Amino acid sequence: MAGEISARQVLTPGGWLANHVVRWDDTGTITYLGNDGFDAASAVGTLIPGLSNLHTHSFQRAMAGLAETRGPSGSDDFWSWRQVMYRFLEVLTPEHIEAIAAQVQMDMALAGFTASAEFHYLHRQPRGAHFDDVSEMSQRIFAASETSGIGLTHLPVLYSHGGLDKRALNQGQSRFGCSPQEFETLYAAIADAAAHMPADFRLGVAPHSLRAVDGEGLSVCLDLCPEGPFHIHAAEQVREIEEVEAALGARPVRWLLDTMPVNERWCLIHATHIDEGETRDLAQSGAVAGLCPTTEANLGDGIFPAQEYLAAGGRFGVGSDSNIRISAAEELRMLEVSQRLLLRQRAVLTDDKARSNGRNLLERAASGGAQAVGRKAGTIETGQLADLVALRDDIPFLDWADPDQRIDSWVFGVEGNPVRDVWSAGRHIVTGGDHVRAGEIRRKFATTMAELRSAL
Repeated sequence: MAGEISARQVLTPGGWLANHVVRWDDTGTITYLGNDGFDAASAVGTLIPGLSNLHTHSFQRAMAGLAETRGPSGSDDFWSWRQVMYRFLEVLTPEHIEAIAAQVQMDMALAGFTASAEFHYLHRQPRGAHFDDVSEMSQRIFAASETSGIGLTHLPVLYSHGGLDKRALNQGQSRFGCSPQEFETLYAAIADAAAHMPADFRLGVAPHSLRAVDGEGLSVCLDLCPEGPFHIHAAEQVREIEEVEAALGARPVRWLLDTMPVNERWCLIHATHIDEGETRDLAQSGAVAGLCPTTEANLGDGIFPAQEYLAAGGRFGVGSDSNIRISAAEELRMLEVSQRLLLRQRAVLTDDKARSNGRNLLERAASGGAQAVGRKAGTIETGQLADLVALRDDIPFLDWADPDQRIDSWVFGVEGNPVRDVWSAGRHIVTGGDHVRAGEIRRKFATTMAELRSAL
């Protein structure tokens, strides 16, 4: 649907523009950016590019808080957290998946995300039986996105093995499993089911990790998706690195860079534990580092070497991953603050004196995230999708004359939700601070949570 918005300040690749109008056509593509027709009476205060949430497992939102009790071993980590997740999976129905995903996508929009990349590995029924339609669970994600209106990149996941020794999946992983041959059938069914999706929908692929997919599986994924987004978990945990190095003779990111055609369409999720050479070469590959600082902190993963990576020209985007929290500002803040704690410095991730730290983080994450999800977005300019976020102008914290300081206040200081309006490919999905279908989405989510409480 064509539309327009007036704004007193618009953040563009060339900097801030005052008293401008943004117009888009029926495809959601920006066709005009200028002063003509500016309406001061209806203008929003600050208009910024929306962020693409480049990595999410939406169903995990409903288990937030269930893995915060120390287990019998007396030491909890990512691997013990997984056991809680596996038990949670046993009670999830397709209806639950759809309701949770719609709630998550709505919360993303309310937080300033305009698109989401679903890293989707939940393909089967509990205990591993196929659905009558093998694409059933992906279709539930599609339905959620049609309800929420958020831009969707769908990443069906190949998950074949329980480890690098190619051991069988355990019972908790039975809903994920696919041989490469089964995955080809699944992927074709998902592609057919996506035929009705909006024009800004993107279909990519995601071999889960080198722990779960071997060389044959990687080749199948490359053949199935020769051009779209290509995502993979890599180097999230030290134990993972040790296992990959023992089995393949190289650390996971090094093995991928030396063995696979890693380029601009690739996104290496986490890449937390990378050495100096991997940091340099990943940056030079043109791929995007998919950083999920809030989840990485919650799981005790570690701290990504962001200062070195950005200094080498690396691209990054942010994702909410396990959705323990859903906040665009929180992901950016956590990324910067983790570097401050590590290096005992301030304003670490910008060396650009022309723009503030918050603006630098926002612009880089918006651009890198859009690249990672295969979306023509991330900047406000003609030819790009109208993925737009208007910040509220009635919050004293944001009432600074310098618009860079408004972004800094949003990222580092504001409590509550400063997002007023959100457009995704021109679809006006948040207005006046709430989602246009909030009542319906929240009711279904509340019903789902009540059912899960009874089942667990």
